[in-house]
Amino acid sequence: MDADRRRGLVAALVLAALAVAALTLTPAGGSGWAWGAPLTELRWYATGLDSGATLRQLLGNAVLLVPLGVLAVLRWPALGTPLRLAGLAVGTASGIELLQWALPLGRVVSPVDAALNAAGAVLAGLAVAGLRELRRPRGMPYTNRAEAS
Repeated sequence: MDADRRRGLVAALVLAALAVAALTLTPAGGSGWAWGAPLTELRWYATGLDSGATLRQLLGNAVLLVPLGVLAVLRWPALGTPLRLAGLAVGTASGIELLQWALPLGRVVSPVDAALNAAGAVLAGLAVAGLRELRRPRGMPYTNRAEAS
């Protein structure tokens, strides 16, 4: 991977991270935070699949970190494994929820949101890694030192 492409991917990652921050760390009215009880939220999702609001919330949470997962795997191909992606995605999603708890934003702190955020990033990152593997000529190593940097 050439230096220009690496810089472009890093710039895209920064922009995607800023967009995630704008979507999740801006005040939502009120102050403090509220706890999103996991069983209550799961029941809400399960019983509200016929509701547009529920589907928007579900899909929004599932795709929130997708750009970060995709761009990270494109920039650092070695991240394209389930354990590495899961660690990165769970850490990022948990960090968002932790900041929503720590800052007076009036947000709901939800482990279900974090799980959906992480699942979307992992699935998208694995899809990119899989597509990259399919495009790789047979016999060619997956990564080399230049790609890993």
